[in-house]
Amino acid sequence: MGYRLIIFDFDGTLADSVDWLRGVFNDVARRYGFRSVSAEELEALRGQDTRSIIAQLGVPVWKLPFIAAHMRKLVARDAHRIPLFPGIEALLEQLHAQGIVLAVVSSNSEENVRRVLGPVASARIRHYGCGAGLFGKRAKFRKVLKAAGMRASEALSVGDEVRDIEAAAAEGIATAAVTWGYATEALLRSRAPTLVLTRLDELLRAVAA
Repeated sequence: MGYRLIIFDFDGTLADSVDWLRGVFNDVARRYGFRSVSAEELEALRGQDTRSIIAQLGVPVWKLPFIAAHMRKLVARDAHRIPLFPGIEALLEQLHAQGIVLAVVSSNSEENVRRVLGPVASARIRHYGCGAGLFGKRAKFRKVLKAAGMRASEALSVGDEVRDIEAAAAEGIATAAVTWGYATEALLRSRAPTLVLTRLDELLRAVAA
């Protein structure tokens, strides 16, 4: 405990982009030649990690950077349709008021993150490590720690996917897995994060402890 730096993932953690993703998923699949899925199968994929999902859908690994770039363009187009989870703005305000340094590490672009957050919430974020590759978040975590002048032991990573847990833990950063995003609670717990958060106020209590 005693965290001085909180590093948030964006999609599925701060931004409620799950419904938006469902709406564009099969169009992206057709464009890049991987398997389309039904709504039921898409929901079932929430119980699997990213590598398993890629394998099941038959996504060519060499296409991943192109798919990610296309997804960022779609988010830029549809940012007005992607809300923050209820209470996120107040959460960021409270953490900021407590003197906690806030950061975002995301595969999304900084411009998209700022646009969805809005001017007030985005101003609470001191460090942005955006545009990470699908499995490239560890380097972004390292850069944020350096920019913030913090030790890994002073930081907490908050995310909704297994890859968030893995990348942060590899840098020695404590991990909080949120259950309101993409991955299921059972999958997240199987990776033994430091904390599992089912409500926003649990993060405030963890910081205060």
